[in-house]
Amino acid sequence: MAGGAFAPTSGGKEYPGKFTFRVFFTCLFAATGGLIFGYDLGISGGVTSMDVFLKDFFPDVYQKESSVKPSDDQYCKFDSQILTLFTSSLYLAALVSSIGASMATRTYGRRPTMMTSGLLFAAGAIVNGLAKNVVMLIVGRLLLGFGIGCANQSVPIYLSEVAPYKYRGALNMMFQLFITIGILIANSLNYAFARLIGGDMAWRLSLGGAIVPGLIILLGSCFLPDTPNSEIERGNYERAKDLLLKLRDVDNVDEEFNDLVEASEKAKLVKHAWLNIFKRKYRPQLVFAFCIPMFQQLTGMNVIVFYAPVLFKTIGFGSNASLLSSLITGFVNMVATFVSIFTVDKLGRRKLFLMGGTQMLICQAVITIAIAMKFGVSGNPGVISGTYAGAVVAFICVYVAGFAWSWGPLGWLVPSEIFPLEVRSAAQSINVSVNMIFTFVIAQIFTTMLCHLKFGLFICFAVCVVIMSIFIYKLLPETKGVPIEEMTIVWRNHPHWSKYFDEDDAKFETSKPKDIASA
Repeated sequence: MAGGAFAPTSGGKEYPGKFTFRVFFTCLFAATGGLIFGYDLGISGGVTSMDVFLKDFFPDVYQKESSVKPSDDQYCKFDSQILTLFTSSLYLAALVSSIGASMATRTYGRRPTMMTSGLLFAAGAIVNGLAKNVVMLIVGRLLLGFGIGCANQSVPIYLSEVAPYKYRGALNMMFQLFITIGILIANSLNYAFARLIGGDMAWRLSLGGAIVPGLIILLGSCFLPDTPNSEIERGNYERAKDLLLKLRDVDNVDEEFNDLVEASEKAKLVKHAWLNIFKRKYRPQLVFAFCIPMFQQLTGMNVIVFYAPVLFKTIGFGSNASLLSSLITGFVNMVATFVSIFTVDKLGRRKLFLMGGTQMLICQAVITIAIAMKFGVSGNPGVISGTYAGAVVAFICVYVAGFAWSWGPLGWLVPSEIFPLEVRSAAQSINVSVNMIFTFVIAQIFTTMLCHLKFGLFICFAVCVVIMSIFIYKLLPETKGVPIEEMTIVWRNHPHWSKYFDEDDAKFETSKPKDIASA
């Protein structure tokens, strides 16, 4: 059977480099870019479950939701395209900005793009916190989206380029860790503000509080260096080598530096990355830049993240109880991410993908059965006991944990590490754009799908998990322990993808950089 299981786990060069405090804190500050994405993922679902917010901006939804009796169809009480547009409009903006950020990261560097992301996100937080009408809400969401698109485009690339190759997986996954921290903080604030403050100030503080993670990435980026790859790409060879020496904490980085310069010189031959990325030799990586973010969203995880309070209210929890339940799942999400951080460079990407997929599939099956038995197709649950509801939450938590240590972080890690420098920024934009497209679609249609498909919605997500697990097993080569500039080797040696490469595709076409490095 031809499959990724038979692809080598290494094959690249072994560059010297240590795991130092400088590397750790550089990656830590950069990874805080995940806070803005996570905060928004968590905050929007909680705010849309607050009665006072619905009264102010979506009175039709509030009237519909408040008039639903336990004997009515619970599946449809939040079905509103205008309400879901509040959540999903952000992801269209992120899609657009990620394309612009691709050109910015290549021309001006990774760090300026990260700073821009914080500035835009903070501006969106101010507009949302002061919103007087739906138009202001949407404008604020668009600004937030522009910031998220810039961060999601630049931060994963930054982390993959700064980290020593042996620790690239763990350090890159700190981006996902901060996404989960952002979700947990948002869930905590939603619960605290709704319970302790209430009224208009509850949702205003929740939405306006987004200015804090925006300022964190903005100010944090000011103290970060750019990556050696980016400095070389812009002709700053001496600065790049000095930075590489500091990051690796060794006396000699000539081999890695020479290869980075060679990669940069080759990249300069590619004038139009967006056209070249569709060439045959990039086809294997391009498939994963599209399919991994697509499948990441089709797991159904963002349904839980976006609409956890709404979903929990649908299955019988009160308003504050639903916020508490989403807080619990947010905590599980954060803790489980540490599993991937400590295991990804030991077990590898493929094993985590497949193990996490199996865990999610089992939980989805159980959740589907539990909801089907209680709600049926009528949506009338009758009386829901605390034990029954608690069991559903428990399995949702196990499902969230499976995503948090597999498809969640790996969905950002793998696409950011598999492309050569000449098309890396464009490829990351494709990754972010596909992620945002499917995030938008899921956010926009979830409540309608829940209304019409009922518990069958979770069956759809389970089928997707099966398909994506087979896809990973058959086609993804293992990339752990491979230097980022040597990544082409694992694709050339893969039984399926090797046919896309000509003999010259793995060779650099210039010897000029070696003269620069030794000068």
